[in-house]
Amino acid sequence: MNRVLIAGATGYLGGYIAKELQQRSQFFRTIVRNPDKLEKNGIKANEIFNAELTDFKSIKECCKGIDIVISTVGITKQKDGLTYMDVDYQVNMNLLKEAKKSGVKKFIYVSVLNGEKLQNLEICKAKELFVEQLKKSGIDYCIIRPNGFFSDMSEFFNMAKSGRMYLLGNGEFRANPIHGKDLAVVCVDAIDGLNKNIEVGGPEILTQNEIATIAFDVLGNKRKITYIPEWLRITILKIVKLFSTSKFYGPVEFFMTVMAMDMVAPKYGKHTLKEYFKELNNKNR
Repeated sequence: MNRVLIAGATGYLGGYIAKELQQRSQFFRTIVRNPDKLEKNGIKANEIFNAELTDFKSIKECCKGIDIVISTVGITKQKDGLTYMDVDYQVNMNLLKEAKKSGVKKFIYVSVLNGEKLQNLEICKAKELFVEQLKKSGIDYCIIRPNGFFSDMSEFFNMAKSGRMYLLGNGEFRANPIHGKDLAVVCVDAIDGLNKNIEVGGPEILTQNEIATIAFDVLGNKRKITYIPEWLRITILKIVKLFSTSKFYGPVEFFMTVMAMDMVAPKYGKHTLKEYFKELNNKNR
């Protein structure tokens, strides 16, 4: 049986991957700074490697005795002065170096759909620079490219909860975001899979108008939508870039770019966005 290392087990997707491995009785080791977070999320790793991922020295030997590395490491909101290059690129490069040194057989990395086409965005640039290095590493690899998590869709839910939704264009851009539970199955299946590149989305392809309607209906709120034209989107991005730091601008740039295009990937899974919004609504009561 393969011995798996998960980097990012305390994050949204990493937590679901850990639980999927746990359910399959698969050996896995986690790299965490705070083991209490694993216990709080009901994750029982076979081994815990206590380290700070951004500290290269602290992760030495983290891959010793490991066959498969699964990394979901990345930041959506910059903190502690760290940049996308510090985390999405350099942390994964450090992991790759350790993987090569320890003779790891396969490295599975979770990037983003269309990342190779969106390298003008700082987050995608960092991720794709690592992808390039992974492909050259000599280690067997799999790049998984989801088109958005259900957790990202909470922004729509929160807008609907506030009483008004703001959508780009005419609200007809399409996407099929995927639940972490479904994506975790794809990631774990990739251990024995042969595909080098997997694009994946959820089971429903929805327009932004349809996502908005689902959110308003779940909340029982009247449908109120303001549409943001392309010229205004570009103007907002220019102003935000001019008057804010990269910590704030990076996530805004990514969100307002991917929401102004179709983000459709092959359909997979069973969890629906309506179910997820209902869960959020029940938690907020």
